[in-house]
Amino acid sequence: MEQPAEQHYRAIIESIGEDVERDGLRDTPRRAAKAMAFLTRGYHQNVDEVVNGAVFDSPNNEVVIVRDIELYSLCEHHLLPFTGRAHVAYLPSGKVLGLSKIPRIVDMFARRLQIQETLTQQIGETIQQVTDARGVGVVIEAKHLCAMMRGVEKQNSSMTTSWMHGRFRDDPRTRSEFLTLIGRGN
Repeated sequence: MEQPAEQHYRAIIESIGEDVERDGLRDTPRRAAKAMAFLTRGYHQNVDEVVNGAVFDSPNNEVVIVRDIELYSLCEHHLLPFTGRAHVAYLPSGKVLGLSKIPRIVDMFARRLQIQETLTQQIGETIQQVTDARGVGVVIEAKHLCAMMRGVEKQNSSMTTSWMHGRFRDDPRTRSEFLTLIGRGN
């Protein structure tokens, strides 16, 4: 028996004039529903599960950066993918976050329907909340299929968003160090 999402995908395929019973499409409603569940699995995750206690005491007080974190998300306006890279930095204040947890936080929020601006802010606010850092910076660079396949149809355009907090917002030297280390500064 088809699940509701499968039924909806079947209806969408039929509404564009395709025969959902033809060989190549027969299992597509099931596969599409399964793919959508995977692509939006971030709704079934929370920060506590993702971080899993991996916050450690540390005397480090210099910038920590994880750069070039691949991300894949779906635009909430058209349900089309946007893909890119996130760069995340923080200034510890006695605590550091396990290395794998930053990409996991990026993935948790990216695997939800949303816009890049909100994604950038959610990642930054969460890193701040988890680490109580003296500052957090997030930069995301992404290409949006909604601008490439439809609408303006511009293949080489990309979008860059940033979220800066604490020292990354208030201290030009800290901001500049971050942007330089990710290749976006002077």
